[in-house]
Amino acid sequence: MSYLQCVRTHNPLIHNITNLVVAPFVANGLLALGASPFMAYAHEEVADVARMSGAVVLNIGTLDDQVVHAIRLAGQSANAHHVPVVLDPVGAGATSYRTETVQMLIRELRLTVLRGNVAEIANVINENWSMKGVDAGAGSGDRVGIAERAARKLACVVVITGREDIVTDGQTTFITSNGHALLTQVTGAGCLLSSVIGAFAAIAESRADLLISVVEALTLYGVAAERAAELTSHQGPGSFQIEFLNQLSQVTPDLLAERAQRRQIRGGAV
Repeated sequence: MSYLQCVRTHNPLIHNITNLVVAPFVANGLLALGASPFMAYAHEEVADVARMSGAVVLNIGTLDDQVVHAIRLAGQSANAHHVPVVLDPVGAGATSYRTETVQMLIRELRLTVLRGNVAEIANVINENWSMKGVDAGAGSGDRVGIAERAARKLACVVVITGREDIVTDGQTTFITSNGHALLTQVTGAGCLLSSVIGAFAAIAESRADLLISVVEALTLYGVAAERAAELTSHQGPGSFQIEFLNQLSQVTPDLLAERAQRRQIRGGAV
């Protein structure tokens, strides 16, 4: 059974503390995929929700002290109960508050997956890369090297998204190339991707499974975007966004295998 089919069969509960700007989009995307979203922020319940979830996705897109405390409580509970934790360090490096928050989280929590653009991941591990708001901005450097160093330093799977996506555990590294430029015109596309990765991490049964399941999550996301763009080519980003949700539910494992563009560039056979 493919990882995609496992997600749809097992319907994992995904606890999201996410960017408030895009919470409905994230919830609808998880439902379309076949997962079950839980959007809980209250300090009184986040630990309980994290404990019962298949994965916890922590996103710092709209930060304040209350959100930071909720993230810490949920992450600590997830760690205590062996629930995968996905961190999306939105805008790390853009402001001192975001950067300091991320540094605190990586000290206190044990991450399963870290997902961001190259500037965010570089700033998480104190390497230089310029920012433009919460976007990667201009910069030059070894994206693969940054991803692999981050994975080794944090002992987790690291995903750097961009024109091509890098997925690595520090020893084995994949490049995935599916996707479409229209994703950059949909607010929350990256936030939803982190939650989709959480759904795939929830059904992984081993470290090797985790890496390949994350690769499949990236591939699914890219194929769904390609299909949505094909079906709405002259209608603009609004129609694309709706069709993208449709395609998250309609892409089949066979179509995924047929259209997958991914290659392993480091490590042994997996």
